Amino acid sequence: MLVGAALAVLATLIWSGNFIIARSVAQQIHPVSLAFFRWITATAILFPIGFSAMRKDWPTIKQHLPMLCFSALAGITFFNTFIYIAGHYSPAINLALVGNTSAPILAILLARIFLKELITPRRMVGLAICIIGIFTLLSKGNFQNLLSLRFTKGDIYMLMAGLSFAVYTILVKKKPSGISPTAFLLSIFILGTLFLVPFFIYERSYAPPIQWRNQDFAIILYLGLGTSVISFLSWNAAIARMGAARTALFGNLTPLFSAIEAVIFLGEKITRFHVISFVLVIAGLVIANSKPVKSN
Repeated sequence: MLVGAALAVLATLIWSGNFIIARSVAQQIHPVSLAFFRWITATAILFPIGFSAMRKDWPTIKQHLPMLCFSALAGITFFNTFIYIAGHYSPAINLALVGNTSAPILAILLARIFLKELITPRRMVGLAICIIGIFTLLSKGNFQNLLSLRFTKGDIYMLMAGLSFAVYTILVKKKPSGISPTAFLLSIFILGTLFLVPFFIYERSYAPPIQWRNQDFAIILYLGLGTSVISFLSWNAAIARMGAARTALFGNLTPLFSAIEAVIFLGEKITRFHVISFVLVIAGLVIANSKPVKSN
């Protein structure tokens, strides 16, 4: 349980930088191109590590190819591409609000429908506390501020991203035992990148050429190694240990980590709302993942 929680926290910590990148390079690197270069880099990094495992598991991979294709479409092709597109239309606060509250809720509902995972009262209470914590952060303690948010075209893309990641989380739980974690990840990386190719070619047909800067290559490496290989391996391992619905709750940590990174990289100040939000989200996670004490 503790190992699974630590892996989920690690994944969300690394993923939190994705929102900052989505906004910071929105005018520099086109969204599909950013997704394509990210995943081709991730595939190149993972290929030497996972090729032997993929070759060993090939008979099982071929047998379950449709499931792998759906996993690749949801978690690789669509999820982050929608985030990068949304970064062109919505401010960061909307990205965090829509994406990080919709995905866990949708994952819990889908886990109940397709995996028959119970939604216990304790888990619902924990989820509610997590969401209150996020709203506290985004509203700066005044929930009237939420009423002034204007939802844009980008918010629709974030809802689609949240749904994509929820579907991916459910599909990972159904991963065949005959496919090792590394072989599974390499398979969906390859498939997801291939599915991106026609969208990439179409974008290149009308978008102006990318003016590459030195920091852009570092960003692609961070996305390929950190938010792709390390985070996905960690997240998938957490799902295997804790289940899809329970792991999905840890996605609520992402906006908190994003706020901390904003302090470090953007010079923003830590307020009492950051602290209150952090405490609420941690409390919600503890409640949702704790087991009821059995009476004698």
